[in-house]
Amino acid sequence: MGTQAPSGNDYARNNSYEEKLAQQKAIEDWLPITSSRNATWWYSAFHNVTAMVGAGVLSLPYAMSELGWGPGVAVLVLSWIITLYTLWQMVEMHEMVPGKRFDRYHELGQHAFGEKLGLYIVVPQQLICEVGVCIVYMVTGGKSLKKFHDTVCSTCKQIKLTYFIMIFASVHFVLSHLPNFHSISGVSLAAAVMSLSYSTIAWGASVAKGVQPDVQYGYKAKTATGTVLNFFSALGDVAFAYAGHNVVLEIQATIPSTPEKPSKGPMWRGVVIAYIVVAMCYFPVALIGYWMFGNSIQDNILISLEKPAWLIAMANIFVVVHVIGSYQVYAMPVFDMIETVLVKKLHFRPTRTLRFIARNIYVVFTMFVGITFPFFSGLLGFFGGFAFSPTTYFLPCIIWLAIYKPRKFSLSWWTNWICIILGVLLMVISPIGGLRQIIIQAKDYQFYS
Repeated sequence: MGTQAPSGNDYARNNSYEEKLAQQKAIEDWLPITSSRNATWWYSAFHNVTAMVGAGVLSLPYAMSELGWGPGVAVLVLSWIITLYTLWQMVEMHEMVPGKRFDRYHELGQHAFGEKLGLYIVVPQQLICEVGVCIVYMVTGGKSLKKFHDTVCSTCKQIKLTYFIMIFASVHFVLSHLPNFHSISGVSLAAAVMSLSYSTIAWGASVAKGVQPDVQYGYKAKTATGTVLNFFSALGDVAFAYAGHNVVLEIQATIPSTPEKPSKGPMWRGVVIAYIVVAMCYFPVALIGYWMFGNSIQDNILISLEKPAWLIAMANIFVVVHVIGSYQVYAMPVFDMIETVLVKKLHFRPTRTLRFIARNIYVVFTMFVGITFPFFSGLLGFFGGFAFSPTTYFLPCIIWLAIYKPRKFSLSWWTNWICIILGVLLMVISPIGGLRQIIIQAKDYQFYS
């Protein structure tokens, strides 16, 4: 009995399927997250340091002054442990389905909750975090440039913050056109070195200055309500400091993977190194800064230090270099989302011109919002509380429970539920403090002043 020859329709169907696959592969090879998979464990280390150790580390002593010694140390240590655990979960889940990689946070969400629901749960939160951080870094970069200018040239004519934010943004009109995550490695490495440098300057200069004569460690607020609201706001500051999870799967996507050598090995090694660096930056700055200045500490420890002027000027330039790199790390997943929608949904051709226009519009948008609301960090404490806490503290735990289904009342079950409860509490109460900060800061604010 002979085999039946395939019909013309079968050939056409096979050809169209192969063409579709080739098209999808061409698009994946063009998109910034999946176009290069040549990274090693040390790339993972410095990308994670850049993503995690933001300029928010300089506000940790201020957060300590609102939390107090006992609660402050407990919150810092607990956050470090919980976020390291949830980061481990995400690294493990990256390749849990054989032959498939979850290169983007929302892809993991879609696997856990379904195609549509996963997108609705993850994408809005991830966008609030990533776009929000980019706007905050626009403001932080501009403010640090202004502090550098005012410190080096105290007799010069005062220049508005708006112009410094524009100067900072001009760098991103160039750097934002680097094609993919791997291509920003040099910028990210410089940013990671700078974060360790300015953190060391912050606590080193504090030690040199010594404990202030009239130092006080009691709460600043005169009323119980004020103390509680300040406490809530400080929790939001700490949550903001541990916000690197939004880009971790995208960082892992740049590492090559085979069944024999999955990417989770080098990725986890890099994460451990990164978290040691995080501890070396966060704990000395937070504890020594609060110890030296007490509740008179400014919301940026470099403002409290003031002298020696050359050292503080140098620290501010380090902050500028760091937030340049950090902006790029957080912007890359946003570029990936924008370009995916443009190419896959709206069927634009994947060209350099498309990338040039889309990315420039994004940089203009973050610059404009930063100039309009330079108190955006308070705004982020309010809105970000809804997004930073879930994506960092408990969404990985919910996904883990949904996929792995650990036995009820087992150690894994208890650990995940404790993280979820603490994360939800943080999500509910930190925006309350953030709202109060917005009201206080916006009361006397004049646009573009």
